[in-house]
Amino acid sequence: MVKVLSFRFLKMEGWWIFSLGFLVGMFLLSAGTVLENDKQALLDFVNQLPHLHPLNWDANSSVCKNWTGVGCNEDGSRVIALRLPGVGFNGPIPNNTLSRLTALQILSLRSNGINGTFPIDFGNLKNLSYLYFHYNNFSGPLPFDFSVWKNLTSLNLSNNRFNGTIPSSISGLSHLTSVNLANNSLSGTIPDLQLPNLQLLNLSHNNLIGTVPKSLQRFPKNVFIGNDVSLLDYPVSNSSVVSLPKQPYPKSKNDGKLSERALLGIIVASSVIGVLGFGFLMVVCCFRRKKEDGLFPGKMEKGDMSPEKAISRSQDANNRLVFFEGCNYAFDLEDLLRASAEVLGKGTFGMAYKAILEDATTVVVKRLKDVGAGKKEFEQQMEVVGSIKHENVVELQAYYYSKDEKLTVSDYFSEGSVAAMLHGKRGENRIPLDWETRLRISIGAARGIARIHAENSGKLVHGNIKSSNIFLNSKQFGCVSDVGLSTIMSSLAHPVARAAGFRAPEITDTRKATQPSDVYSFGVLLLELLTGKSPIHTTNGDEIIHLVRWVHSVVREEWTAEVFDLELLRYPNIEEEMVEMLQIAMSCVVRMPDQRPKMCEVVQMIENVRFRPTGLGNQVSSEGKTESSTPLATATPVPETQSDSQ
Repeated sequence: MVKVLSFRFLKMEGWWIFSLGFLVGMFLLSAGTVLENDKQALLDFVNQLPHLHPLNWDANSSVCKNWTGVGCNEDGSRVIALRLPGVGFNGPIPNNTLSRLTALQILSLRSNGINGTFPIDFGNLKNLSYLYFHYNNFSGPLPFDFSVWKNLTSLNLSNNRFNGTIPSSISGLSHLTSVNLANNSLSGTIPDLQLPNLQLLNLSHNNLIGTVPKSLQRFPKNVFIGNDVSLLDYPVSNSSVVSLPKQPYPKSKNDGKLSERALLGIIVASSVIGVLGFGFLMVVCCFRRKKEDGLFPGKMEKGDMSPEKAISRSQDANNRLVFFEGCNYAFDLEDLLRASAEVLGKGTFGMAYKAILEDATTVVVKRLKDVGAGKKEFEQQMEVVGSIKHENVVELQAYYYSKDEKLTVSDYFSEGSVAAMLHGKRGENRIPLDWETRLRISIGAARGIARIHAENSGKLVHGNIKSSNIFLNSKQFGCVSDVGLSTIMSSLAHPVARAAGFRAPEITDTRKATQPSDVYSFGVLLLELLTGKSPIHTTNGDEIIHLVRWVHSVVREEWTAEVFDLELLRYPNIEEEMVEMLQIAMSCVVRMPDQRPKMCEVVQMIENVRFRPTGLGNQVSSEGKTESSTPLATATPVPETQSDSQ
């Protein structure tokens, strides 16, 4: 009896395992089929709609990884974003194409030549959150029922030829934060849009009549200009908006007698001031042109700014942003000009900006200064750098070259640089870098630099390794940015003062970065991680301390324990590892370049710091290439005692 029951139990268990496997297989098959349907919908769209600029949409390649302008969800099962501005589309959107992308959340087709009416079948896009159709030739009425897009957050249909009235159904979109319907031919009255989350509104330059509903009178009057004047007849709470008097001021009795003399005096004074002002302006412009050599006017060193000040408009007409293969971004220079820009910092080779595009995409734009390379040399170097695809190297997504402007575009890292993590404000909210994180930073940065040194037949040099150019990737390992810029910079503009703490001794004379000088800079980075001190810092007595010299002096006096960051003393059983890392750092910062190890050797030394069966990660080959980074175990900090805190 027992045997029978056991057999039945095993048989039932096997049936459940088979059923579970079958369901998982069916799910994966279904997900793949859905993605193929999305892929075919995109191919149908682009094949049926004429366009000027070719797209790299190959039916045999991955839609999620290789197709320009296409973005997928995290598991790569659905297309959720389509950004194709300025592709040169001409004609109406074909029926039953984009409407089949039922998981689509972001759709940007701005700055094309698309005409016809608003696609009726877009009602199938229930998940649509961001819709950008501005600067096209759409005509006809707006969709009657906007309630089908419950998640709609940003809507821009400006600069088209839409007519008819503004649908009141827009008021049902509780997530809506931005609406731009400017420069169309919309008529009728403005509906009472009860949208508490609405932050941006523009209904200017249409044929609207009537009065502004109270729910929208919180917006400035300029968002309604270019319509019936009665729309502007409402009080404005914003004190910065000054209303003109409705009635002219009463004339003085002496106006008739003094008007001719006053007018003559004004003309003469204005002429003199105008001539002097013009002359002064010419002198200032000439001086600034000589001094700044193409810098855009009105630049700001910190804080927010208009994108026009962050990126110059003086680009050559024939030059465009050049994107690298595999990049999913789809924007042009005008997108960057319209983006909100924030200065991240002034680096060795130029200013870096955080640019947030209309679809919430965030990138880092670096405006290069003192580029000595010509266009061909610049492009060749960018192609070498852009071909590097490695998890420990910040990927270069695009570049721009013109006579007056040289830009690079890369991904944005919200956590900031390692320099900011180490030396940022040490308040209550600051999370100290533990030993495990510092190890990840070290091994990741080492792997990234080794990969860089393997490029261009083993001749590529980074040239500007420092903690402000190291970030954490998605696996929390070090990731190297600003690759290869030193090669294209003017020799006279090579960083001396700003990167002095990381600079190898030989750079002072040669002003030429090499792979051994990269190794030296990496050694300084290791010392910075071990000590928690900046490469050049001052004491309370304003004495300037060079980190490498200070560490040498401490080690020479056999006070090695005093080298390490006090924050690391909270973690147990890491003293031996820290000493080994210190030895590696010291071997990197020896004075003679030919006595320093190669980066692939440095990687192996760091990987051998912690012996474990699975290893710290995949070993680096002789070419400096790695497959992945194996996460480290997390150390548990020792609870702080009173003596520790002191």
